[in-house]
Order: sequence, then structure tokens, then C-alpha cells
Amino acid sequence: MRQRCWDVFGNDPMTPTRSGALAAGVRVWSRSRFAPTACGAFSAYPPAARIGSRLVSVLASDHVTAFAGAVTDGRVGDRLWLYATYHCNLACSYCLTESHPKIAVRRTLTSGAMLQAVAEAAALGFGSVGVTGGEVFMLPSFPITLVEIARMLPTVALSNGTLFTDRVLDELEPLADLDAAIQLSLDSHDPASNDVFRGGGNFEQVVAAIPRLRGRGIRVRIATTVVDGAAVDLDRLCALHRSLGIPDEDHVVRGVVRRGRAANEGLGKELGQDDVLPELTLTADGVFLHPFAPTVQNGVTATDLRVGGPLFPLADALGAFLGHPGTQARGADVVRNVR
Repeated sequence: MRQRCWDVFGNDPMTPTRSGALAAGVRVWSRSRFAPTACGAFSAYPPAARIGSRLVSVLASDHVTAFAGAVTDGRVGDRLWLYATYHCNLACSYCLTESHPKIAVRRTLTSGAMLQAVAEAAALGFGSVGVTGGEVFMLPSFPITLVEIARMLPTVALSNGTLFTDRVLDELEPLADLDAAIQLSLDSHDPASNDVFRGGGNFEQVVAAIPRLRGRGIRVRIATTVVDGAAVDLDRLCALHRSLGIPDEDHVVRGVVRRGRAANEGLGKELGQDDVLPELTLTADGVFLHPFAPTVQNGVTATDLRVGGPLFPLADALGAFLGHPGTQARGADVVRNVR
């Protein structure tokens, strides 16, 4: 069975990287310096669950057709990204959004906005949702919101794994019956190596959270960020996640993008124009080209990859997204390295 690379952020269980290196059948890095790589052989993910038919305006139907064509052509992905909040209880060295416990501007999307976005996305033909931050579980209402999102489209939520109280787990338990996963960050098998970039005690909290989530029947994925020059023993890290019941296809490995705090720290690599497949991304600051776009540096949101302002109606945001040069067809000699 051949290996497979996951999409940006390691969250797309459906769309593989088109890298010829994957045919080798061994653990490999994609030719993209940013592509996260699944550490094991691919096993099929259930087909995306689509919600029932919805009425779409004539104007929106044009965007639906254009969007479907762009997805088919491989110019954009069919996943909607939501930045729930930029608030976080950690302050990771390579954070794209300069998130930390005392962040002044939290840039929070309300539960209502997130649910409206997903409902409209389903009507427009999106296939899945990713929710990130910040730390999404800093929002007290997020567990219930996440369940409602997952009832509409397949969903993955990114988390640092430190805030799973009994109340949160109780509210998340319905995810066990839905097409959903929670992706936890774990950068090393060694507590000290993990915590140097993520904060003291993080390793212990994540490792403790995994069996608690899985005990509720919730699917857990692991994402490993490899920081420049850091020694990461992937064999031992993979042995750890396997011992915790996380299969290889649910472990992804990715590099650092030099944006946000990572840029100030001199970490990671610059993001090239064709390194990331565009995926409509919504934040409190507007509409962006992909989930690496709405970063924060020195307290200011980067706008170089912002494609629009108002989030709603989502059909208009989609139209602005599809009109951006980054989503347009290019010559056959251009290869998108991250799928």
C-alpha cells in the first residue's frame, strides 16, 4: 500500500498530495517543504457526508458552478476554514497568529457566525470544514458549536490538547457518531523536546488527553510540527502514538511556515505563491486565500493574502475568493506542491 501526504495543516483526510515520491511505499517527506506527510500506509476515509438540498440564489448558483469547476481542476480545495479565535493559553514559538493568553485582540468568530458559514458552505458545495485558532476550546461554547458544525459537514478541529475538562468531554461525546476528528499537536516523543517550543507540561497534557477523548469514542489525530534543526525521532514518536491507539494514517508531519511569530523568531521557510492549495478561510478580519494567510505579526493581521471583507453572504465571499489571482488557472509547468 502506498503512502499518502495530507493537505495543508494536515487536516484533509480526503485529498492527497500529487507527489511522485509517494509511490516508494516508505515514510517520505513530500517534495514540498511545507507538506505534512502521513507516517503510515493510507487507509480509506469515509466519503464526505453531504447535507440535504438547499435553495441557492441565482447569483450563488453561478458561484457554485465556478467553485465545482475549480475544485475539479485542482485549483482550489473544497474545505472551508474557520479561525474560531486567536486567543490561546499557550504561546508557541512558531505560532502563525501570535496567539497567547493575554492577546489584546482575540478576533473571535461567534458561534452563530460559524454555524451560518457552515450551513451556507454546505449549500454551496463545500465538502468539509476545518476549525482552528488560537486554541478553539478557549471559547466556552465551542464544544457544542463543534458538534453542530459536524452535523452539517465532515469536520476537523485543531487543538493543543490542554483544555479537556469533564464538561468539555461530555459536550463533545456526540462527535463519536459523526464524521469528525480532533487533531492534537504533539511535536516529539520526548517531553522536554516537545515543551521547548510549546510550553512546560504540554507533552504530559496531550498524552493524557488522547485516551480520554478516545474513551468517549472521538476520533483523534496527531500533528507534528518539525522546527528547523530540531531533532525529531519520528520512529519513536510513531511508536508512541500507535501505543495510544492512533493509527499511522491519523498522524501528520509538517514544517514551519515563516509567518507570524515564526517570522520574528527566524523559524521556518517562506511560503511560495504555489505552495498551498487555496481553501476559503474566514476570520473576524475577513476572507483569506488559505489557512496560512490570516497570520499576525507584531500585533497586525497580514493582509497580503486577504481576498475580501464581509463574510456573508458566503456566496459573495466565495465569489471574491474565486476571483483572486491565486485561484486562477496557470500554465501546465506550474506545480502546486501542497494538496
